[in-house]
Amino acid sequence: MVGAANVYSESMGDANDDLQPPARLRALTSWQASRVSTIGARMTAKYMPLTARSDFAVLAALEEYGALSQADLGRRLGLDRNDVSGIVTRLQTGGHLDRQADPDDRRRNLVTINQAGRRYLEQIQRNADKAQAELLSSLDEDERGQLHALLVKVLEGHKPEPA
Repeated sequence: MVGAANVYSESMGDANDDLQPPARLRALTSWQASRVSTIGARMTAKYMPLTARSDFAVLAALEEYGALSQADLGRRLGLDRNDVSGIVTRLQTGGHLDRQADPDDRRRNLVTINQAGRRYLEQIQRNADKAQAELLSSLDEDERGQLHALLVKVLEGHKPEPA
């Protein structure tokens, strides 16, 4: 571990050493990923209000998977059922999706994205792309692709946890 910390410390340079967390901490991939996540959340918030982020998740799921029940949306996105209900209600009120009773089980609703929702999703996507571009501005295109592929591989190695 000390070797890794020394290598990491040397690669970071001496810029603002008085403000740096300890090298042993900076050498942890999980710490680095957490910091990048925090920075990414800050960048995303700069371009997208909180409601747009949840709208993006719901609309993207509906675009990709088609009609889903609110419960299935929650499971796919790792969101609480009550949160999904609020997001769906807001999107329906805004004219971005349709909700109707499931013909196979009238006790549940099926939610589908409509044309207005697709246009809204594209608008939110442009803002998400701006946040991603700013977050990854220090990487060239090949490095961005490599980072993405490695993160996908790490995530695929761990089963999603239920919400």
